Amino acid sequence: MTNVPNEPALKPERPQFSSGPTVKFPGWSLDKLKTESLGRSHRSAVGKARLKYAIDLTKEMLGVPDDYLVGIMPASDTGALECAMWTMLGARPATVAAWESFGNVWIQDAVKQLKLPDLQVLDADYGEIPDLSQVPQGNDVVFTWNGTTSGAKIANTDWLESGREGITINDATSAVFAQKMDWAKLDATTFSWQKVMGSEAQHGMLILSPKAVERIESYDPEWPLPKLFRLKKNGKINRAIFEGATINTPSLLATEDYIAALEWAQSIGGRQGMFDRADANAKIVTDWIEATPYVRNMVADPAQRTNTGVCFVFQGDWYDGLSDEDKAGVPKKIAAMLDERDVGYDFNGYRDAPPSLRIWCGGTLEQEDLKRLLPWIEWAYETIKAG
Repeated sequence: MTNVPNEPALKPERPQFSSGPTVKFPGWSLDKLKTESLGRSHRSAVGKARLKYAIDLTKEMLGVPDDYLVGIMPASDTGALECAMWTMLGARPATVAAWESFGNVWIQDAVKQLKLPDLQVLDADYGEIPDLSQVPQGNDVVFTWNGTTSGAKIANTDWLESGREGITINDATSAVFAQKMDWAKLDATTFSWQKVMGSEAQHGMLILSPKAVERIESYDPEWPLPKLFRLKKNGKINRAIFEGATINTPSLLATEDYIAALEWAQSIGGRQGMFDRADANAKIVTDWIEATPYVRNMVADPAQRTNTGVCFVFQGDWYDGLSDEDKAGVPKKIAAMLDERDVGYDFNGYRDAPPSLRIWCGGTLEQEDLKRLLPWIEWAYETIKAG
């Protein structure tokens, strides 16, 4: 081995760069969590109050309109999003648009599980966005605001007309608290606690517009609904679900962790503070990508580049000369080298994505940790190349 570079002097203080669950907020510790609700029934006054507080604080933090409903759902973002699909789709023609792994799951749900008879599928390769102008305004539409595994987000919602006939179901799990939601054009929006807020997993949020509520109340799908998806009671939306009476038993410990994250975000400027932190973090990584000749952003269009899970691939004469197997091994080796040195954890690209690295840049990360990580990636790359 020749010309092996020296290791950088500084390591990130917090080496958690996973895109989900993401890093806790700065200063997090277990003693910051309130414990009065623990060991109590989620139906008790204190349990319901804490669940309702998590809902109310979410609504306030995200600027959700007053006439929208916000509820806590089981099974993370997947449970919330599939609940929306199972309860609302099938009433009219539908479009499912996807450009990465999780969006493709919703396509499979629509095609193989719900077997929607009048379905338009729009998809694109990693790093690209399909032509969303093809979506008929009368169609119900399911889409992922921010591609968690590709780093590609929608640039805007101009492709959705105001007052459109169809409902819009938005998987926003790696976008909320980092990117502004256009609530007027969104009828069912879902996300999970463990993404942008770095909270504990297994709980999702379902945000419904009055139009979504009307659909649920006026429409009974032809397929059976499991208990976890049943949002109606006596033909009307069960509003208790959106006041803290969850469908099944939630973790109050996870709820307290989510509340602590929300209160921290509130203390640093609310959603705009979170937007600003994500933008500043992502700029550090994207600027480095632009200045580093042997990598490129997976997303070619700057307007479609995320400010959360930034994904990049390798390029250049040395890399291009490798076999496909060896090319795939480069990001894996870099991630493994930095993991074993406690420099960076869990930032290898998603298993179904092209060989890549994916660095989370959401608001709970500190800029200094990102600045310290990047020289280590350079070191690992040069070390592998020299070997």
